[in-house]
Amino acid sequence: MDRLQSMLIFTRVADLGSFTQAAEQLQMPRPTVSTAVQELEDHLRVRLLHRTTRKVALTEEGTAYYERCVRVLADIDDAEALFSGVAAGPRGVVRVDLPERLALHTVIPALPQFFRQYPDIRLVLSVSDRLVDLIQEGIDCVVRVGHLSDSSLVARRIGCFEQINCAARSYLASHGTPETPAELANHLQVGFFSSQTGRDLDWEYQAQDQVHYVKVPSQISVNSAQAYLACCQAGLGIIQAPLEGLAERLASGEFEEILSAWRPAPLPVSVLYPHGRHLAPRVRVFIEWVAQLLEPKTRLPSQAG
Repeated sequence: MDRLQSMLIFTRVADLGSFTQAAEQLQMPRPTVSTAVQELEDHLRVRLLHRTTRKVALTEEGTAYYERCVRVLADIDDAEALFSGVAAGPRGVVRVDLPERLALHTVIPALPQFFRQYPDIRLVLSVSDRLVDLIQEGIDCVVRVGHLSDSSLVARRIGCFEQINCAARSYLASHGTPETPAELANHLQVGFFSSQTGRDLDWEYQAQDQVHYVKVPSQISVNSAQAYLACCQAGLGIIQAPLEGLAERLASGEFEEILSAWRPAPLPVSVLYPHGRHLAPRVRVFIEWVAQLLEPKTRLPSQAG
């Protein structure tokens, strides 16, 4: 097998810790992947991977070779981009994961412009509000809304979404309008539970430059942004959501802002990609494009101008 192809297979097996998952991502038979790594080890006369029935891990020699393979493959991508970019631009598949509402209402409507600019790029787009494992799922980059805790990823901050408290007109007609956070105990919220912990996120608000948290009762909890808004629209409770995307509902009077003096803190918006993995030209141009697309929408009023 071609040496570069073997290096690519080896790095993917190392990234995923699995011959089977590497074969699935590379769309190759598992025996082909296993043979490629074995031939590479025979050629180098060293063992690159520890193999057990449950796990595949790099040996000391494998770690050193992996780091060099990553650099070599990155240099090749960059070298090819110097010339292919002149004639045709970046090409290949970019695997992306986006939050649901951001994908449906902002990114997907703008994709025709992206494809006119980069016709040789193909996107494989997953849309979810869960935290994905980029390495295990073979995803090149993700856009995340909220505070980050995973230090193993490279994060590029784009901006922040301003948030508001709001409710459907039908809910307010039945339950009244809370005037202060202290009154929230007598109201219902639509719960939004974390895909990591399974617990509902607390209701939060800012006052005197501090963030406060309040327990608000709920009859329903969801883990989807679309379902969250649908529950609010059905009058099932009050919500906290980015102002971006609510303009039509607020203008029509279907939704009303409440507790405007006690808004939640703005939500950071970031693009993330795996640490230590080379950034292929096709991935780099998508990140730049999505950052330029979102930057005006994530600029807070104090940053405008």
